[in-house]
Amino acid sequence: MRLNGKVAIVTGGAMGIGYAICESLAAQGASIVIADLKGAQAAADKLMQAGHKAIGVTADVSSEQDTAAMAAAALEAFGQIDVLVNNAAIYSTLQIKPFEELTVADWKKMFDVNVIGQFLCCRAVLPAFRQQGGGRIINISSAVAFKGNPGMLHYVASKGAIVSMTRTLATELGEHNILVNSVGPGFTLSDGVHQNPELASKVSGFSVRSRALKRDMVPADVVGAVSFFAGPDAGFITGQTLIVDGGAYYH
Repeated sequence: MRLNGKVAIVTGGAMGIGYAICESLAAQGASIVIADLKGAQAAADKLMQAGHKAIGVTADVSSEQDTAAMAAAALEAFGQIDVLVNNAAIYSTLQIKPFEELTVADWKKMFDVNVIGQFLCCRAVLPAFRQQGGGRIINISSAVAFKGNPGMLHYVASKGAIVSMTRTLATELGEHNILVNSVGPGFTLSDGVHQNPELASKVSGFSVRSRALKRDMVPADVVGAVSFFAGPDAGFITGQTLIVDGGAYYH
């Protein structure tokens, strides 16, 4: 129960990697706020049926109003916010295509969610963190930010931005005892990816071949790194990105 008494917000937490993170943090004693476009309350109900404390909040992370309401709901339900996991992102609906076929609208949509969304969530929890004297922010980036995978330029660029944002926020917020770190998963067979067979078929085989550990990656493989950054053993670590991809990229 390393997180007993803590409150964690997980964006994009209704399914896939996000829900696996929610289950892990809840099992360690944290109360969970699941924020997602859809399915948030149903996912929270599953956690509560398992004996955990949780609420669901319908939220679009690219909306200033929704992210502010998300933080307010967490405070109303549990009285505090200790951990923010910025997991919500556009990925599973990606179409692999040459960069010259991307449109400005593709770029704007990607950055609105993947980058500005994380910024807005960080800003929404900042007053609570300052008042409490600290907190943890864990940004989900991606190993692609270091590998430069082709066919998804706007996605790779958005995840590179998260790595840089993590470093800057760690520097800026250290004086408030707010630790900011990032977890960069490799290609993961999540619920959303299973719903996009074209993406899975193009990326899965290559990903497995490039790894030192020759198997598919699943959401459960990500949760240990997130739990570490959320817990007491990471109390003097900030500004770091931990790659979790079975040894495809050594960072």
